[in-house]
Amino acid sequence: MFIYICRICQKKSIGLFIKKRYNIYILFLREGFFLKNDVRNATANLNIDDYINEQITHIKQTVGNKKVLCAMSGGVDSSVSAVLTHKAVGKQLTCIFVDHGLMRKNERDEVEAVFKGEFDMNLICVNAADRFLKKLEGVTQPERKRKIIGEEFIRVFEEQAKVYGDAEYLVQGTIYPDIIESGSGESSVIKSHHNVGGLPDLVNFKEIIEPLRLLYKDEVRKVGLALGIPEKLVNRQPFPGPGLGIRVIGEITKQKLDILKDADYIIREEISNAQLECNVSQYFAVLTDLKSVGVSDSNRTYDYTIALRAVSTDDFMTARWVRLPYELLEHISNRITTEVPNVNRVVYDITNKPPATIEWE
Repeated sequence: MFIYICRICQKKSIGLFIKKRYNIYILFLREGFFLKNDVRNATANLNIDDYINEQITHIKQTVGNKKVLCAMSGGVDSSVSAVLTHKAVGKQLTCIFVDHGLMRKNERDEVEAVFKGEFDMNLICVNAADRFLKKLEGVTQPERKRKIIGEEFIRVFEEQAKVYGDAEYLVQGTIYPDIIESGSGESSVIKSHHNVGGLPDLVNFKEIIEPLRLLYKDEVRKVGLALGIPEKLVNRQPFPGPGLGIRVIGEITKQKLDILKDADYIIREEISNAQLECNVSQYFAVLTDLKSVGVSDSNRTYDYTIALRAVSTDDFMTARWVRLPYELLEHISNRITTEVPNVNRVVYDITNKPPATIEWE
């Protein structure tokens, strides 16, 4: 069991988690930098098997023989949370995948193949794309988009929960950076996360289970591999709960989503082809709300600009932009401007975190 020792010291959050027999797990500062401490016999390594066993035991004791629902987003965090819970309670768990139309290209098919096919989990897929787009009409502010997507996700989820039986527990894939960026306690809010904000005032669950809330992304991946989740899924690109909704700058429309899905697929495919996935922690495309003049077949165009983002990080609390080879960037740019309609310009984001966040919104 992890114990929270301290949180606030002169308005700067510091934390210390210890395991059984006082082996130190992690010590961190508010700014996101790790401390190399001099505590005797301390280790910063997470024992994956111990963590899994502790969480399985905790989930079993918490849930008993009750039913559990998992909000499946298709990302690494919710996937690992779902499998970890499935190991604990088996068929008591039902995963609901809400397809809000903001997923990456082919993502729904991949999710169904892995969790229905390989893990034999109870997985319900709900097509709610039109419903989400209707709610997002005319909305341009990032925080408002996040709140709408988060709230609507829970509403759809609750409706489905009533259809598939009473459940007292909800599983979410919250990880520690989500809590930090959402402004836990006295820290300031950097951005809302769908797992820790945007929920309705009344949620009809006895308790929310967050088995990964003390882990960073690299630790989540290790847990996933230990659970037998395919490496391709575990090492897939991190994906925010609001999906492409926060990678379309400005108002979200179906046309913009189609543009972004194709552009994002190209950058992911080309970095994979170049075998650079292990050198880049996260990479994706952003559809900016900026149009510019261009030329195509000797004709004037006035189309969208795609921004490419690639970062390297140890913990996703801080990040450095990656110096991708110029030849690769040129090839990606040529493919996007040639293959994706309504795009005539591609730019590359060279900003670290901080001052920027990894996502644009």
